[in-house]
Amino acid sequence: MLRSTLTRFARSRTAVVSRSAHTTATSYATRHDDLQFILHDVCGYEAHYKKLGYDLDADSIDMLVGECSKFCEQELHPLSAVGDSVGCKRDTDGNVTTPPGWKEAYGPYKDGGWQGLTVPEEYGGQSMPQSMGMIKSELLGTSNWSWGMYPGLANGAANTLLLHANEEQKQLYLRKIAEGDWLGTMCLTEPHCGTDLGQMRTKAEPAGNGTYKITGTKVFISCGEHDWTDNIVHIVLARLPDAPPGTKGISLFIVPKYLPDADGNVPAGAERNILCGGIESKMGIHGSSTCIMNFDGSVGYLLGEPNKGLKQMFTFMNTARIGTAIQGIGAAELAYQNSMPYAKERMSMRAMSGTKHPNQVADSLIAHGDVRRMLLTQRAIAEGGRCLLYDAAKIADGIYKPGASQKDIDAVEHWLGLFTPVLKGCLTELGQEAASLGMQVWGGHGFIKDNGMEQIYRDVRISTLYEGTTGIQALDLLGRKVMLNKGALLNKYNNAVIADCWRIGKENAELRSMAMKLAAYSTQWRLLTVRLLAQAARDREVVSSAAVDFLMFSGYVSLAHSWLRQMEVASAKLTAGDGRASREFYEAKMHTGKFYFSNMLPRADAHHKMALSGSKTVMSMPESSF
Repeated sequence: MLRSTLTRFARSRTAVVSRSAHTTATSYATRHDDLQFILHDVCGYEAHYKKLGYDLDADSIDMLVGECSKFCEQELHPLSAVGDSVGCKRDTDGNVTTPPGWKEAYGPYKDGGWQGLTVPEEYGGQSMPQSMGMIKSELLGTSNWSWGMYPGLANGAANTLLLHANEEQKQLYLRKIAEGDWLGTMCLTEPHCGTDLGQMRTKAEPAGNGTYKITGTKVFISCGEHDWTDNIVHIVLARLPDAPPGTKGISLFIVPKYLPDADGNVPAGAERNILCGGIESKMGIHGSSTCIMNFDGSVGYLLGEPNKGLKQMFTFMNTARIGTAIQGIGAAELAYQNSMPYAKERMSMRAMSGTKHPNQVADSLIAHGDVRRMLLTQRAIAEGGRCLLYDAAKIADGIYKPGASQKDIDAVEHWLGLFTPVLKGCLTELGQEAASLGMQVWGGHGFIKDNGMEQIYRDVRISTLYEGTTGIQALDLLGRKVMLNKGALLNKYNNAVIADCWRIGKENAELRSMAMKLAAYSTQWRLLTVRLLAQAARDREVVSSAAVDFLMFSGYVSLAHSWLRQMEVASAKLTAGDGRASREFYEAKMHTGKFYFSNMLPRADAHHKMALSGSKTVMSMPESSF
């Protein structure tokens, strides 16, 4: 299956690359050395896959990454600029056309079997672990985030169907998505409610034949209508007539754009089951159609149990939230890749410590401390976040492990739930910062569209908003994942971090001071939780006013753990001289990790202080005074 996938994809890619005439101002190349270092040396993916029963060694992983990289570098990234400049177009009949070349690029992606990479073979997929899908998503997203949203949303739909659909639904809808014939979306938000889905009004009336008539309007539906496939599977939240109020009365439905016939095909001349009423004009991600979807008695099929839709939808939402964390990492990576060369080439002023380029009219930007600070910040975010992401991806593999019981799945989802808001909330905020720094390195030229840096920023700006804003992620973390279980999950993670700190500090003299510093922050994290629990017992507003600072503190400490582990491995490779990468690569890891501990981790101190400041200064001003 693996060799077949590689061969199919390589042949399809060759066919489409020869037709590509699009260019973009920015450049992108997969950082194979960093991916291999994190996947193999730090996160131990080969042993992880062996434990789960997958026949995937390091060479096989690298081959898959290599083939996907070629497609992303040669085809997807050149399509990024035209996607931004042309965007999506909707005609008066509700048809949406994606940017030039985008639909054509989907052909080889589909033919190579990439859409069903992580779906079981029995439903038309490749039976790869979910974490391989995360790796694929990072490559797609960094090279062209908007393009990657179309197959990414379909992945979330596939995961939801895999865990909650009945066998007949899987054989039709899951198989069609896995084989790439159809794509999918999720439809949650309505004009009057986004985060607070308890206000949702979309109705599902039983039609008497096992189907339901879905009526309502959904907004901000990413990739809700497009020209890539002849059908789109919408996973929709709606209320049954006898449903209890609030979030306890929400059910989940499959609502296809076109109703398939008995053979699972879209009949010629079929009428639409759903209509795209408009697409939004947005700040960024112009190539992704953000749709208003109108359901007017649309035929739908119940997915899972009645009134359990929100819990089932969290399968999709958690996939999307981790996917959005990838957007933060991807923006940091792309900004770094395109600001670093400019900093080496652009000449401006002399360095404070003396001339570095005596034969030039000035020294390069990278000779200046402030520019180096910006570059190292971008790099620390991208590489530190990448390690956190692939740690979480290993956990997520347990949800889809063949033969896993519902009890096992629930336990894994519970554990993963601690990390999801940190990944989504913190890494998107930092990815946005990295994109801004990329523009800053370029100075005034970074503000010019033709240079491409401002597109990175505009595209990533949405990441802190959709799939739950940073504030919502923070409330989820502090209110639900920490306070509801009195810090038990967090203490479990804290114990693991502190154990690593003591072990590394004992074994590695160079890293000892940083390991002890992280141990102190981890202890502080635990005490912060206890103090906030005590404050919240007296004043519930503390949960809301302290949440974002608690989340960012959690993120900075988690990133420190990521960097300590990376430095431990890099130090060992330098000592043994047996690394797969160059000595310079490992030395750069050590430099970047030390920069993180000295220049970025101290940000956690401010968040700690602000988290404990109470709610009075935030909540005491009368509403009329605003």
